[in-house]
Amino acid sequence: MKCDKKDLLLYAVTDRRWLNGKRLVDQVEEAIQGGVTFVQIREKDLDPEKFLEEAEELKALCEKYKVPFVINDNVEIAAEIGADGVHVGQSDMEAGDVRAKLGPDKIIGVSAQTVEQALLAEKHGADYLGVGAVFATGSKDDAKEVEHETLKAICEAVKIPVIAIGGITKENVRELAGSGICGIAVISAIFAQEDVKEASKELCERTKEMLAR
Repeated sequence: MKCDKKDLLLYAVTDRRWLNGKRLVDQVEEAIQGGVTFVQIREKDLDPEKFLEEAEELKALCEKYKVPFVINDNVEIAAEIGADGVHVGQSDMEAGDVRAKLGPDKIIGVSAQTVEQALLAEKHGADYLGVGAVFATGSKDDAKEVEHETLKAICEAVKIPVIAIGGITKENVRELAGSGICGIAVISAIFAQEDVKEASKELCERTKEMLAR
C-alpha cells in the first residue's frame, strides 16, 4: 500500500489513557466511523505481547474499513504482522534503514521539525512527514513547538505530503490554513473526547474547511 495524500486528512494516533473501560479497537472503530482516514498505534507502556495483540486487532479493523494502519517506532512488529507501515521519530532509525527492513511497498512516516530534517527524510525514502508540535501539547512530554513559518517552509521544501501534529483541536485547526499541509494528526482531540465518533466527524469537517481556504 502506498501513501495517498487524501488518506492523510485526519490521522489518529492511539493513546490508552482515555479508554475509560472501553477496548482500544472499539474506540478506534468509532473514530474511523466518524471520519478518521489513517491510524497509528502508539503505545509506549504496553508489554510486547499485549502490544502485538492490540496491533493485530487494529490491523484487522483498518483492513475492514480500508484505512492505512501504521505502527509507531516498532519496525519489528510492523514487519511481523504485515502492517501497512511504520512511523519513526528523529531519534529512531533512519528512513532508509526502515525501508531496507520493510521493503519498497510499505508506508514510512518520519517526524520532522526543521527543513533540514524534512529534506533528509525525503531523500532517505519517507512517504510522508509529521511536523510538530504546531501548538503546545500535553500528549508528548518532550514535544518542542514548531513555528508556523517553519511548517510552511517544510511544506514548500519537500514533494512528499506533510501533516501537522501536536496540540491541534477543533478550535485551533483553522489557524493552519495556507501552510501547505494535507492533513492533521491528533491524539486527545479525538480520544480524550466523550463522543469519539462525533469528535472525529467535527474535526474531519473543520480540517476539510481549513484545507479549502
